[in-house]
Order: sequence, then structure tokens, then C-alpha cells
Amino acid sequence: MFTLVADTGGTRIKLALMRDQTILGRESFAARSREGLARQLPRIAQGLEALCQAAGIDRGECSALAMAFPSLVDGEGRVLAAYGKYTDAPRLDLPRWCRNTLRLPLILENDARMALLGEWQAGAGRGSDDLVMVTLGTGVGTAALIEGNIVRGRHGQAGVLGGHFTVQHNGRLCTCGNRGCPEAEASTSALPALAAESREYSTSPLSDLSCVDYASVFRLAREGDACAVSLKVRAIEIWSSLIVNLIHAYDPERVILGGGIMAGEAEFFPELERLVRARAHTPWGRVAIVRSELGDAAALFGGEYLSRVRNA
Repeated sequence: MFTLVADTGGTRIKLALMRDQTILGRESFAARSREGLARQLPRIAQGLEALCQAAGIDRGECSALAMAFPSLVDGEGRVLAAYGKYTDAPRLDLPRWCRNTLRLPLILENDARMALLGEWQAGAGRGSDDLVMVTLGTGVGTAALIEGNIVRGRHGQAGVLGGHFTVQHNGRLCTCGNRGCPEAEASTSALPALAAESREYSTSPLSDLSCVDYASVFRLAREGDACAVSLKVRAIEIWSSLIVNLIHAYDPERVILGGGIMAGEAEFFPELERLVRARAHTPWGRVAIVRSELGDAAALFGGEYLSRVRNA
């Protein structure tokens, strides 16, 4: 059977038609997540239908729509909470929409969990059943796999709230209501405000940019811009603290790093790894810190895997 997959990220929505760990067709478009999910559902449906048509496949040959969502979800296909992205999603009946529009069952899962499953089956997690995933992008996502079992918890939030761990006491207010979360301290969505709060911002080339992102920060840090250097150092401290906390919590063999910020990993990965090595308490040995192999397709592969497992 074929599987349709949608990864509803905070910046882009990615769609795919898949079979047997192979992407047969793929497209993406701007998420416009602040406008809500309901406004994007027609475009998702149209995009998935177009993928089927382009491949010469009837939608009835697909087993399900697997959707990755950047928030808490339950086992019934409901979004439980939203953190500044797709804030209308908890009010939507997504399984009903999927049945009525696509005539398919919906498999809904947290996006970091789905990315972890993809890496476990087809990417950087192959060969290990004890993994942690960290996605650095618009937000900060996490997920954990212990002895081959994805960590979910009674209410669906176990493992995925690493982006809302407290890493800065009395830190910045986060959309979740906590203070000092990695998502509020070192995510792409928080970066413009973080830059503007810097004392060096007014004299930094960052102040002239219409969009402040980590690619710009890394580039200007190489050139010696003080504001960019401080933002880069801050981010590496936050990300490494998060990873150490996850290692202590879930005892993985490997930590897999993914997400859009990893496009600039050459600028920060060695220092990030050094800090984790220095601070993580693992008397049994060393946790491998590895890069995602599937990139922004990881959740697509994870969705196809979930569909195969549930329809086996």
C-alpha cells in the first residue's frame, strides 16, 4: 500500500506520497502557521491529490494520511495544545476532516517523534534502539526511543517537551507559560527578539535585515560582529544544556540532531559536541552525537513507517 504523509512544520508544510521507505512524490509550501491550520487544510488536500495524480495512483490505494504536528497530540488524533503555531488546531476534528475530504484514516503524531522514527528506521538511528532526537528550527522539538519503544506517556507528552525544559532560571517567557525554555531562548522564532534585546544590536548588520535567522547570525559571527557572536555563543550553551538534560533523562546511545538550523552545523557542531562531552554524566561510556541523515524528510519517513506498522 501507498501512504500519504504531511509534515506541518512551523515554517513549511511538506507533503509526500511514499511506499516501502521510498518517496514517490513530494512538494512543500509556506506554512503560514500563525494563520491557523484550518486555512491550510484545503491546500494540504489539494497537494496530496496532486501527488497521487502525478504518480498515476488512485487515492483509494493509500492506506492512510500520516500527519506530523509540532505540538502535543493524543492517541485519538487530537491536538491537545498549541505553542504559538496553528493555535486553532486543538479545536479541529482532524480525523473527521481526513475521512470526509480524503476518505482515509488519519495517523497523527508529534513531529519530533515522527522524525525520530524515520531516523531510526532509515537514517542516523539505524542499528540502535535507544535514541534521542532534537530538532532545532522554528521551535525546538525532542523525542526519545528506549529499547525500541517510542516514549509517549499516559497523556502523550513524555519525551516531546524538551523544548520546554527550564534551561535558564528566570529566563524569557515562553509561549507555553514557562520561563527559560530552549524554545524561548534559542529557536528561530525567538531569534529576532533575542537579537533586538542585545546591547550591540543597534550597531550590528543584523539590525538592517528584514529577517534575522541563524544563517545570518553564523555568517556575521564569522566576520566578528559582536551581536552575532553573542547570539551564537548563547545558542550553543542552550542547545548543549538541553542535550545534557535529555541524556540524563533518557539514557540514549545516540543523540540525533536535525531541523533547519542544522544547515549551519559546521559553525557550531564541534563546540556543541565539546560542551556535551564535558557536562554529560555517562560513566558507562560516550553518547554518540550525530547529524540527521534524512534532513527535512525525517518525519516523512517516520509517517510512512507508522502507517506500515498500524496496517500490518
